[in-house]
Amino acid sequence: MAKIVFTAGRVKGFKCPPDKVQAFLWDVTAPGLGLRATPAGTPAYIFQGRFQDKTIRLTIGSPEAWSIPQAQEKARELQRLIDGGHDPRDLKRDALTAAAAKQAEDAAKAEAAKLAALTVGEVWTAYLAERKPHWGALNYRDHIDKAKPGGLPSGRRGHGKKLTQPGPLAALMPLALKDLDQATIEAWAAREGKTRPSSARLAWRLLTVFLNWCGDQPAYAALLPAKNPAKTNKVREALGKAGVKKDVLQKGQLKAWFTAVQQLQNPVISACLQMMLLTGARPGEVLALRWEDVNTKWKGISIRDKVEGTREIPATPYMLHLLATLPRRNDWVFSSTRTLDMSEKNIRRRESKSAKKGTPLPEGEVQETSSTGHISVPNNPHTRACKAAGLDGLTLHGLRRSFKSLTEWLEVPVGVVAQIQGHKPSATAEKHYTVRPLELLAMHHEKIEAWILEQAGIKFDPKAAPGALRVVGAA
Repeated sequence: MAKIVFTAGRVKGFKCPPDKVQAFLWDVTAPGLGLRATPAGTPAYIFQGRFQDKTIRLTIGSPEAWSIPQAQEKARELQRLIDGGHDPRDLKRDALTAAAAKQAEDAAKAEAAKLAALTVGEVWTAYLAERKPHWGALNYRDHIDKAKPGGLPSGRRGHGKKLTQPGPLAALMPLALKDLDQATIEAWAAREGKTRPSSARLAWRLLTVFLNWCGDQPAYAALLPAKNPAKTNKVREALGKAGVKKDVLQKGQLKAWFTAVQQLQNPVISACLQMMLLTGARPGEVLALRWEDVNTKWKGISIRDKVEGTREIPATPYMLHLLATLPRRNDWVFSSTRTLDMSEKNIRRRESKSAKKGTPLPEGEVQETSSTGHISVPNNPHTRACKAAGLDGLTLHGLRRSFKSLTEWLEVPVGVVAQIQGHKPSATAEKHYTVRPLELLAMHHEKIEAWILEQAGIKFDPKAAPGALRVVGAA
């Protein structure tokens, strides 16, 4: 092999002839150092020597990355390994293996650091996204509400510029998941249990299930103790036990309650509260009613149920009468227009001016009359009505309890009441063998309604046709 002194010019100008597969240029200074070129490839420094009577060849690197002195020193190093009885190829493989192992170790450390930095809020978001398809709407909403950071305008009538309060779990969301230990949760429970124990108990149950889920995920399990840190006696003691609620309307209180509720200024709220009592439905189920859910022909109302998805209850005569008096502003039965803030009032003024001029509002201007379209939970109006009637302490859910309790006077079958209210069947026969058509439910439900109205002193002819529904414009 002809050898030359490697110079920058010779190295840069070396090319493989087009009629050859490869060409070599060998250095006279460093034994075994060569420059290999192919017609299509980039030249590269190589080392060629003999180990155990066999020719071996290793690539050193590109001339762009290696200077001539560096390549020469590398060739000498490889020759020294051969002289010492070592195969350079084995050492190179070992070095590559070690480098790969180091890279994998660094990646694992980086991933561990990334996981260690994960906050409860980040994992909570992933948890909600994964579990949402398996939950009902109310359960999902509870998870959102209990972790809300708060600090937003309340939007509720009469609250002025008040801001929303953070949810019970909001204080835990910024913490690293690995720091969510027993002591931290016990301290959280002690704080929340003093100010809002009922809400905190629900939040704790949600948190406990969340941590169980984390324990089943390989990515998060290593960040938490083997035992769920939320399940401790101190947490239970700090949050206390839920008391048995007994706020119900007695038979003798029905007249006072109906009188006060019917005198509310807002007829939509008045009808909504009466329907809550007369159906025993959950407040959210009544508020979520749409006109498409009311079947006046077959006298049925479709309730969006948190247990079964939907359930059909009778549309009794007095309920149909109440619904017939309501305005049809939109799709919601208990529709509402909310109090507008200053920016929204300005939009309304611009709408009025634009209407007079015959020009549309700029794109993006909101022209809705309500944020949700239906009234919000009418706690305040109901509280005022109960106070006027001398019935302090009666909650909206107390109306649901009242329906169940009042049916005891009529000895209505328990299964009928449970089906109307949307309670889970409590016996095998009830669950698997009893099927009640709407007509049978209506027979009992109309009896219940008539008796409640009689006790309330309300004269109502159930055979009279409900008043015609009136359509009004948005206020």
